Amino acid sequence: MVLRPDEKPDARQAVISPTRNDPFLHTMSEIVGGPLGDHAAPGLIRSGFWTPERVLVLFTAAAAILGVVIKGYCRVNGWITPQHFYAACYSDIPALFKERGFADGILPFFSQNAPFEYPVLTSLIAGLTALMVPGSGVTEARATAYFDVNAALLSVMWLVAVIATARSNRRRPWDAAMLATAPGAILAGFVNWDLWSVALLALAIYLFSRNQPFWAGVFIGLGVATKLYPLLVLGAILLLAVRTGRYRQLGLTLAGAGSTWLAVNLPFMLLDAPGWAYFFDFTRDRPAGFSSIYYAWNLIAARLQWVALETPAVNAIAAVMFGLACLGIAIVALHAPRRPRLAQLAFLLVAALILTDKVYSPQYVVWLIPLLALARPRWRDFLIWMLIETLHWWAVWMYLGATTSGGPPTNNIDSPYYVGAVLAHIGGVIYLCVRVLMDIYDPAGDPIRRSRQDDPQGGEFDRAPDAVTWDSLRHRIIGE
Repeated sequence: MVLRPDEKPDARQAVISPTRNDPFLHTMSEIVGGPLGDHAAPGLIRSGFWTPERVLVLFTAAAAILGVVIKGYCRVNGWITPQHFYAACYSDIPALFKERGFADGILPFFSQNAPFEYPVLTSLIAGLTALMVPGSGVTEARATAYFDVNAALLSVMWLVAVIATARSNRRRPWDAAMLATAPGAILAGFVNWDLWSVALLALAIYLFSRNQPFWAGVFIGLGVATKLYPLLVLGAILLLAVRTGRYRQLGLTLAGAGSTWLAVNLPFMLLDAPGWAYFFDFTRDRPAGFSSIYYAWNLIAARLQWVALETPAVNAIAAVMFGLACLGIAIVALHAPRRPRLAQLAFLLVAALILTDKVYSPQYVVWLIPLLALARPRWRDFLIWMLIETLHWWAVWMYLGATTSGGPPTNNIDSPYYVGAVLAHIGGVIYLCVRVLMDIYDPAGDPIRRSRQDDPQGGEFDRAPDAVTWDSLRHRIIGE
């Protein structure tokens, strides 16, 4: 049964059981005794010590330990090219420790001539955690210690993101198990510092769901100072503000995000303007990156002697494609018979960036996992996508091993297989986008609205009536 926009939710906060609500888990639960019984009432009666959040903490801790364990070869034998690719234990963290001067005490913005190709907060995290590593000089032992320090902090951020995601919809805390146990997070969560931005954005969405838009904006601003993609959630809020005519939420969120981002960035703009701008210059000038559609095109072009895409062309095509994707999402937000949910629009916008950007690093998968858990918590689709991303994760390391080893092609993965994995990854993300769009246009198929909720993360947008739709705009423009 789907909750109508004007219908008040049940005052009771019953927790929805995944084995009752999710068809895939309902079927798979038969292996361990079947779904939760009809007379059980999770959320309405005390569950004892093992609350959903405590179980999620254990899941996340186990997943984080496994994520470190799979780096075991590198932790024992060193982070050395090409072995760390072939062992699939590569991480940017120890590589940058050795290559960017962190082992020698370099601190971005404070050390002279030490540009670092990351936003301010990520740069500070990378530099300050290096100061926590004992000893001096570039050694594999110190690189491993640096990785361990950052892995511990990233594990905390992972846990924060899981709990914030669980609390963003109190009736469906188990949806956060997707993030807690995601193979994509286990495999790629410790490749870079992206889990910091994931946690900050998850906190922002949680605060927005609790009608605290200014503080949500504060955490969006911190997230943008770590990675740029949390900025896209402001686009989702803008679209909902237009659809509902409620601009207070938007204004407060923008105020919090803008003031926080400026407070973090302005001191370093003044302290080291070239170092601060280096991230933006690097992003603009870098060629098509691994696993982007443009890089795949260039690999195919090299084989078939077609024209390759140079950096200016890639920048232009990526900007146009992303702009068109955003325009399409905006049209959907106004055209859909019922107002889309915040998580649905946020997922589509971030997915559009991933599909059209000129870089797709393996760790970017963690951007989408918590948003998918809120936008479309269906385990079958999630696990299919994770299988595809695992294939891509393996293929990219084997491809990099081949390109850096100089070994014979017969002993390495050939580029067509790598291109195939990239296309599979793109197809998987597009499939999820289609499923989310289907839910938007048919709320009866939306797992959230089927559970008698409207927009749990929407704040004041939750159950808000429409003010502007595609039809009303068309009537105003053509005077019908």
